[in-house]
Amino acid sequence: MTRQIIRITGEDRVPFLQGLVSNDVARAPCWAALLTPQGKYLADFLIVPDGDALLIDVDARLADDLMRRLSMYKLRSRVTLEATGMTVARGTGPAPDGAIPDPRHPALGWRLYGGTGDDGTDFDAIRVQHAIPETLVELIPNETFILEAGFERLHGVDFRKGCYVGQEVTARMKHKTELRKGLTRLRIEGSAPVGTPIAADGREVGTLFTQSGGHALAHVRFDRLGPGMQAGAARLFPD
Repeated sequence: MTRQIIRITGEDRVPFLQGLVSNDVARAPCWAALLTPQGKYLADFLIVPDGDALLIDVDARLADDLMRRLSMYKLRSRVTLEATGMTVARGTGPAPDGAIPDPRHPALGWRLYGGTGDDGTDFDAIRVQHAIPETLVELIPNETFILEAGFERLHGVDFRKGCYVGQEVTARMKHKTELRKGLTRLRIEGSAPVGTPIAADGREVGTLFTQSGGHALAHVRFDRLGPGMQAGAARLFPD
């Protein structure tokens, strides 16, 4: 797990982020996403209070682009963005002093800023068991819609906080339509590479992602779940 911690300081730090991200920054620590104006995912991260600053805990591979985008939106806001060398540890055993609970799901345990390493937990197994998406695996920039990826169930979106980038599309998906596609857990026999298409009776069902312990995460069309699903050499079944 390679993470980059971005520190945001300045008196406008909360309203600045509040107008950009999917969750209520005033209730941090929280999990949130930055979206395109069309409502598609760009990056997800944890937002953690740290004295007179906010920490953004993001996958290091997305950090430079996130910094660029946040800087673009800064305009006259009285905020300073700084990429830090801070480390983060995580685990599911007894939490060390200063650790915070992962806000997505209790099964993800704790995170400690300034700590290092993991405690050996198989986090992929936890993610598959609870249908928790991972950055750049199930969460794909400019493609994923966060409600289809489970952000509401995992406390990553707030529908009462007001406007943010991509809010209109996200709210419309919540209130005016029934989700026809989304991330779900399936039983699997065999294995196939992440990204393998799933089909049944010659029709596209979805895409296979993380696999662990006889189960897999997949982004699927719910109306096409059923017998005969195949992804490469792997057979899939509704869970």
